[in-house]
Amino acid sequence: MKQSDILRNLKIEQLTPMQEAAIEAYASHKDLVLLSPTGSGKTLAFLLPLVQSLRPEVVGVQAVVLVPSRELALQIEAVFKTMNSPFKVMSCYGGRPAMEEHRTMRGMNPAVIIGTPGRMNDHLRKGNFEARIVTTLIIDEFDKCLEFGFQDEMSEVIGQLPSLKKRVLLSATDAAEIPVFVKSNSAVPNLHSTEADEFIKLNFLEGESVSQRLNLQKVLSPEKDKLETLYRLLCTLGGASTLVFVNYRESVERVTGYLQARKFPCDMFHGGMEQADRERSLYKFRNGSCPVLVSTDLAARGLDIPCIENVVHYHLPVNEEAFTHRNGRTARWEAQGASFLILHAGERLPEYVPEDIPVFELPEQTPPPAKSRWTTLYIGKGKKDKLNKIDIVGFLYKKGGLAKEDVGQVDVKEHYAFVAVRRGKAKQLLTLVRGEKIKGMKTLIEEAK
Repeated sequence: MKQSDILRNLKIEQLTPMQEAAIEAYASHKDLVLLSPTGSGKTLAFLLPLVQSLRPEVVGVQAVVLVPSRELALQIEAVFKTMNSPFKVMSCYGGRPAMEEHRTMRGMNPAVIIGTPGRMNDHLRKGNFEARIVTTLIIDEFDKCLEFGFQDEMSEVIGQLPSLKKRVLLSATDAAEIPVFVKSNSAVPNLHSTEADEFIKLNFLEGESVSQRLNLQKVLSPEKDKLETLYRLLCTLGGASTLVFVNYRESVERVTGYLQARKFPCDMFHGGMEQADRERSLYKFRNGSCPVLVSTDLAARGLDIPCIENVVHYHLPVNEEAFTHRNGRTARWEAQGASFLILHAGERLPEYVPEDIPVFELPEQTPPPAKSRWTTLYIGKGKKDKLNKIDIVGFLYKKGGLAKEDVGQVDVKEHYAFVAVRRGKAKQLLTLVRGEKIKGMKTLIEEAK
């Protein structure tokens, strides 16, 4: 498949220098380490050469992509499918039955599997796909492999893939060393080693200009409990897309509960939530119906959420790396962005934050919470019911009386779908479609909780 056809399907006119360099390096017989900032397009940098290296005559899984979270797995899968190549892909992760995934594998026969380490080990141990056919391993966010308790799982996966010929590791932060499995021998190389025959390292972190596009400010809280200050800040920012970071799951729920009690439109995201609830929160945040997402650092990496205007550090990040990843959610590509650190009198800025950053002054009169233009509807049918985006949009136009400008992002899942509609039209729409069939099927259509 031609690269130009893939880019056309992705609606991308031109590759970045980083992506071009990665594609060239991928063609080498050597392993590859790619370091590039969050939001710089690393997913496409490895998917493009991967797709073009897949062999149509091979039956079975040719490549495994390991990721630290289910959200990242789903994102990479979505990009792969949008490329519209002749090869099939599927994602595997915890939170759903492994047997269901195995049935999908047998029916689909994917060339690429994207998954989290734990679930991938589960399928490998059970022999659910032929491991000897896998020749390519890609590890996204590879620095997570160095964290305590994670490297063992990763090593177990690699130990069950005996035919690897190509390893590609990607990260948005530099590290002192890389895991042993980047090489085919048992030596543990240093990331800054000068031995040319070990691997190709591309470092696009140096000279990164995000700091020039990121407006970093501090917000002073008169109280140790910063909830009121956060509320005032978010009201001042209006309906701008904003990620609020806290350090604990319990804090996510406490902050979200406080804001919602004050009638501020927001949602939450953390690792303890059910998968369906996490997906719904992310979808509402992406489509603009929920302008503020309160999250742990789970949302600081691996999520492709375009056009986030602001990042708010309700709690100070645990280290510089976390600070970098959080801020990397905004000022992506060439966009501008703002980052706010909320400080009470007893807190001091970490040493990696400049002391002279300006203070963001909150107005004396706090404006009321802004209402978003969009609201999200839930439709109780999905891909398994042969429902697609065209079916949904046509139904909303014909039965719901909506115009093109009244319908936003549409996302069809396996068993259900989400669609963003103009908030002012939602009530009338739900009245008009009550009892109506979509593609001949009766189903539940309601505002997403």
